[in-house]
Amino acid sequence: MTDAATNDPHPPAGGPLDLDAFRSNGHQLVEWIADYLAGLEQRPVIEPVEPGEVRAKLPATPPRDPEPFAELLADLDQVVVPGLAHWQHPNWFAFFPAMSSPASILAEFAAAGLGVQGMLWSTSPAVTEIETHVLDWLVDLLGVPTGWKSDGPGGGVIQMSASDSTHLALVLARERCRDRTGAAVESMVVYTSDQAHSSIAKGAAIAGYRHVRQLPVNDQFAVEPGTLETAIAEDLAAGRQPAFVCAAVGTTGTTAIDPVRRFGEICADQHIWLHVDAAYAGSAMLCPEFRHHQDGLETVDSYTFNPHKWMATNFDCSVFWVADRGSLIDTLSVVPPYLRNQASDSGQVIDYRDWHVPLGRRFRALKLWWVLRSFGVEGLQQMIRSHVGWAQELSDWVDRDPRLERFAPTTFALVCFTHVDGDEATDRLAEALHQAGFAVTASTAADRRYLRVSIGSTWTEHRHVEALRQAIDASA
Repeated sequence: MTDAATNDPHPPAGGPLDLDAFRSNGHQLVEWIADYLAGLEQRPVIEPVEPGEVRAKLPATPPRDPEPFAELLADLDQVVVPGLAHWQHPNWFAFFPAMSSPASILAEFAAAGLGVQGMLWSTSPAVTEIETHVLDWLVDLLGVPTGWKSDGPGGGVIQMSASDSTHLALVLARERCRDRTGAAVESMVVYTSDQAHSSIAKGAAIAGYRHVRQLPVNDQFAVEPGTLETAIAEDLAAGRQPAFVCAAVGTTGTTAIDPVRRFGEICADQHIWLHVDAAYAGSAMLCPEFRHHQDGLETVDSYTFNPHKWMATNFDCSVFWVADRGSLIDTLSVVPPYLRNQASDSGQVIDYRDWHVPLGRRFRALKLWWVLRSFGVEGLQQMIRSHVGWAQELSDWVDRDPRLERFAPTTFALVCFTHVDGDEATDRLAEALHQAGFAVTASTAADRRYLRVSIGSTWTEHRHVEALRQAIDASA
């Protein structure tokens, strides 16, 4: 390589392309990350920061000359960290987990270093074949239908998020409905729970749907099959065309579970696409004792779950399976001349560019592969069972405390409860927990405020859950 300014065949020492400097800087960065993770417990779980405070620390213009790596590293401490919510903090019980782990971090580093583009098999065969193989592993590990393996009619692909997976399923449902009935998308109907993730309504709008039925739920926050059947009958009578149903296995609000098998029977009878959103709870299916919650998967058309929530794999890594990959490829495949190649034309390889909206794709499978190998299946199972066990302990304590009321079943590792004195007391309790150094999420369902305690951050131990329980006890 020649430096343009000097005609020097080697990049300048200490410059941005100096590999010796990169080696030294990389060691420093790994040390910094390890120190950051080791010191999380001593930091506030959410840094106190005002709007605009981070940006005020940045210079008005970019640097004209190169800056030393030491200054970049220093700004992690001085600019970045003071403006974060620390999702890996052991006192993080908000939203759902956004897990990471050393193996996943290092795999992400390695993938960035390789810098490959996996849009076609031919553009990096290892990227494609490792992803295919690891997702086939997961079919067996999660007990989902074997037909979703690469040697069956279905198949899996890693997407960026469950939202992307759901948006794609909505497009596939639209095309199937149009091919079968000739209906315009404006007349098609999407059905989901009024507890379902907001990505369904957003995805429906992006895909051109005009009718989204958010169905009411029972006292377990799940949709009854009869409610779905009634809604479908009403729309058919009104001249609309049912096209898509989403069944939740673990809603965002309460981890409620819709009856997958009955939904599947209803959808099969009406030729409606059935999608299962198991973004959070899907990882729990590593443990066979939880799989009854998604009984009936052989009836569904698509399924998504996020290893980046509860499988020690950092964002972004969302698995999307389809029962029939033919419809997926037929819908998304566009082949300009510059993407034609002998391997693709042979039909013997997978080109994942045909399995999602973007053309380009990162080597996401590497971190999932390394996590599975670093933890081992039993290690991941033990992790999930620990989180669920700690959640059940907290849930049982809530049931015994006369000041509190459990709001929803504790099925996985999410505990939902209210203060018996009402919404204002519940919100005061949430604020008290924040002041005590814990991140929890307050939400609303069935016109009531409640608290969500999501157990599953990478570095959370039983003692942190016990400390949270003591803080609830002291503040209630």
